[in-house]
Amino acid sequence: MHSMLRLAKFLLPYRWRVAAALAALLVAAGCVLALGQGLKHVVDNGFGSGEPQLLDQALGALVALAVALSVATYFRFALMMTTGERVVTDLRRAVFDHLLGLSSAFFESTRTGEVISRLTSDTTVLQQVIGYGLSMFVRNLLMMIGAAAMLFITSWKLAALVLLGVPATLVPILLLGRRVRRLSRESQDRVADVSAHVDEAVHEVRTVQAYVHEDHDRAQFARHAEAAYAAGAARVGQKAFLVAAVMLIGFCAVGMILWVGGHDVFAGRMSAGELSAFVFYAGVVATGAGTVAEIWGELQRAAGATERLFELLDARPDIVAPPEPQPAPQVPRAVEFDAVSFAYPARPAVPALAGFTLRLAAGERVALVGPSGAGKSTVLALLLRFYDPQAGAIRIDGVDLRAMEPRALRGLIAVVPQEPVIFAASVFDNVRYGRPGATRAEVGRACAQAYADEFVARLPQGLDTPLGERGVTLSGGQRQRLSIARALLADRPLLLLDEATSSLDAESERMVQQALEALERGRTTLVIAHRLATVQHADRIVVLERGAIAAQGTHAELMREGGLYASLARLQFLEGGAERLERAA
Repeated sequence: MHSMLRLAKFLLPYRWRVAAALAALLVAAGCVLALGQGLKHVVDNGFGSGEPQLLDQALGALVALAVALSVATYFRFALMMTTGERVVTDLRRAVFDHLLGLSSAFFESTRTGEVISRLTSDTTVLQQVIGYGLSMFVRNLLMMIGAAAMLFITSWKLAALVLLGVPATLVPILLLGRRVRRLSRESQDRVADVSAHVDEAVHEVRTVQAYVHEDHDRAQFARHAEAAYAAGAARVGQKAFLVAAVMLIGFCAVGMILWVGGHDVFAGRMSAGELSAFVFYAGVVATGAGTVAEIWGELQRAAGATERLFELLDARPDIVAPPEPQPAPQVPRAVEFDAVSFAYPARPAVPALAGFTLRLAAGERVALVGPSGAGKSTVLALLLRFYDPQAGAIRIDGVDLRAMEPRALRGLIAVVPQEPVIFAASVFDNVRYGRPGATRAEVGRACAQAYADEFVARLPQGLDTPLGERGVTLSGGQRQRLSIARALLADRPLLLLDEATSSLDAESERMVQQALEALERGRTTLVIAHRLATVQHADRIVVLERGAIAAQGTHAELMREGGLYASLARLQFLEGGAERLERAA
């Protein structure tokens, strides 16, 4: 009930539409109840009178009631179904908007397929329940109450018999309802496992095929699918037993009523029309009880889906703006890491940075080098405030990052990642991602600066060519140049380069290096480098080892000192190239 009450706030903006649907529902329920009296009139005053005129009048009244019932049902169905569509759309938007504001730590522990399943499968369950199930539940409940009242008006003795069957009907609903809800939640979790496996396998299908892993993935998917089937079958079995038990109890009660009522008709204590009306109302009660029991199972399933969706909405981001954020520097230049220590939430016992102190002067180009796992990417993640350090502080022009609004901070920084991110959109939309309001001319200039225009011009539709999911139609170097064009177009004062030329051939690397040199001019730049040849001319090279600074200086200074940097350089270059580097140092 708590989850469903929380869901009610999404219905509140459409309360007048819901009120109109409820009015139509009341009219429809009233028409059904009136049909019982019409049936009594047809039997007693139509067939019983032997006058065709009275029969015609009685049947005409029944047809009028049927028309009114049809019109009211149309408005109820249309209003509630569209309201269900609208509420589910609002809920999906609310969950998606909230997801985009969550911290990186949340996505470390939550699978993408699980989130997708909640946004699609679970909201579809709610759509059916809000649009159809809820109104049917209320309609049948009202009809049951109304029919029960008419039973007492028609015959209190027979109504007392019906009343004895009500507790028997409620027992399975109350006992099995909670179990249905638990099984519904479990079924939705198993469906989410299926979605997560599909998401991983389809996105990485080339790796699956390259390692001839298809049979293993098929077997794993089959296990997830069978687990989802087993959970779903258990839920359906419990729901079927619930519906069958309620219907059996209800129609046994109708049979008992027919036996007792038939004897009353024979004895003259009751007319045939009254018995017909009573049986009609008893049938309404029995059918309504069966429908209520069936929809109760769906409501329990919806409650499970609602819980899963509100778990996402209840997730709180670790990175939030302070109550009164300081304005971000208009033209930020200097960057400072002051005794920063940090460990990822998923690995709290393994420090990624320990006492890391680094100052970047205005317009300085600093390169971070070191073996894998040394903490280079962590430095960039902290500067973008995807995480907050456990100790120390990071400042831009003296302003602590934690004192800024995160979006304002990130709006100061352009990023070129090592693995370029290409969306399933056109070249134009991918480059314009860096500045959504950019014109085609500006996008074209950014492509030219990144030396991407030469391959873009060969694409079938130029800038308007769709690139496929994750840029599958492009080579690694082409994807990287589009990523660089995006950063060029963003034109932000701080620049982060995570091995921006790693996917390029020698000629493309030379052209892009020229573009990057122009981009870096006048900006404070932090570069992660695995290929040391790309950072020989950096103003300063910082060597990281196990989350701490092992050495720093120019390329020549570090080569003279020996140590880790010189060892890495010798490993990367051919012996002749290494000798030339030594001479240059």
